Amino acid sequence: MSKHQTITIVGGGLVGSLCAIFLGNRDYDVHLFDRRRDMRLTGAERGRSINLALSHRGLRALEAAGVGAHIETIGIPMRGRMIHNTDGGTVFQPYGKEGEAIYSVSRGGLNELLLNVADRHPHVHFHFEERCHDVNLDAASAVFMRSDGTLHEVKADCLIGADGAYSAVRGVMQKQGRFNYEQFYLDHGYKELTIPAAPDGSWVVEKNALHIWPRGRYMFIALPNTDGSFTCTLFLPFKSNRADEPSFEDLDSEEAVMQFFRSSFPDAVPCMPNLVEEFFANPTSSLVTVRCSPWIHHDSAMLIGDAAHAIVPFYGQGMNAGFEDCRIFDELLTKHDDHWLEAMQEYNTVRKPNGDAIARLAMQNFVEMSERVADPMFLLRKKIEQRCQSLYPSAFQPVYSMVTFSHIPYSEALKEMERQDAVFERVLRLESIRERWNTPEGDAAVQAVLISAGYAV
Repeated sequence: MSKHQTITIVGGGLVGSLCAIFLGNRDYDVHLFDRRRDMRLTGAERGRSINLALSHRGLRALEAAGVGAHIETIGIPMRGRMIHNTDGGTVFQPYGKEGEAIYSVSRGGLNELLLNVADRHPHVHFHFEERCHDVNLDAASAVFMRSDGTLHEVKADCLIGADGAYSAVRGVMQKQGRFNYEQFYLDHGYKELTIPAAPDGSWVVEKNALHIWPRGRYMFIALPNTDGSFTCTLFLPFKSNRADEPSFEDLDSEEAVMQFFRSSFPDAVPCMPNLVEEFFANPTSSLVTVRCSPWIHHDSAMLIGDAAHAIVPFYGQGMNAGFEDCRIFDELLTKHDDHWLEAMQEYNTVRKPNGDAIARLAMQNFVEMSERVADPMFLLRKKIEQRCQSLYPSAFQPVYSMVTFSHIPYSEALKEMERQDAVFERVLRLESIRERWNTPEGDAAVQAVLISAGYAV
């Protein structure tokens, strides 16, 4: 049982920066290393990152670290999904109760904000353009390579890997005995595009919504930015398994790209004057899920954020889960009087099941976003869910609200998803439910199903 003094964090992204703030607030001597140049000097790299949806878990962590007040300057509230049908019509689906929203934030803008806050802290020190070359887990030391190729060793009391899905720290952990590791790539990739602002700087479509063009095996989404533009993402298979299914492999010419977008997302095309240029300039990136255990090595090394649990972006929880890691570990340090071994052991026990759960929930939400949001029966289910939440607020909460607008553990939300799937399979088979779902008779029928499933309504 030990109290540490010096901490090395590998990775200066969102989670690494927030982790540095939390630890700096506890008066630890924190040294944060990142292989990239300081993005505040070079600007965020375009074309490689999906806009982020900041929800309650992430906001709670930012507030706990003393950063929450800054979010309104870089985020736009999204109160629901705006579904774009193939005929150009739209349907708005609220996310939660009246007043509930998630925030669209720029990854680069938020990262710069966190770096600036951390940089003002006397206990936090940055080291950019230093790539993690090797790690000694037992000694909590790491060898870094500077931009000129020279190597130097850095020793600390604990080494924290916050270096993302392809973590160098985790790479060394994987070579240890009894370390479990699994990664899974989707056959889909993603490409970032842009809907620019109108000439007067305004948004050309509704700004307070996450826009989705669901098309079954693929989809297109757009999230608003504070400058009037939208960051868009196309999710599409790398290679098609069927003749009638589009893929990135097929979009190999300007004509193919324009024909695909005009047929699949006709109302988006007039809003994207730079579509073809961006399509071929921006990379097509992969979507990976990482599961591993344990996330700690004695009291000398640990993983946090994507290094421990990289997930696909379809629930908008990757950043939020990483920020929650930071908050919960900070609370555990308080609980255990800054004795790191005890705090790290409980962190691993508590967070690992939730990392696995949100990975599964994120995969499930891809099916919902790309296929089910345009299904009339699914839309009916969402309406009934919201009605149940309104009628029985202390007994019933939709799974989406549990994940996005609460701090209920992801593992509990996953169990509730399975329970609610069974409940609404029965509800949607009720006689004339389409016509009477919002009538006293319909309420009574739904209530009976909920009671039989164990809800105290």
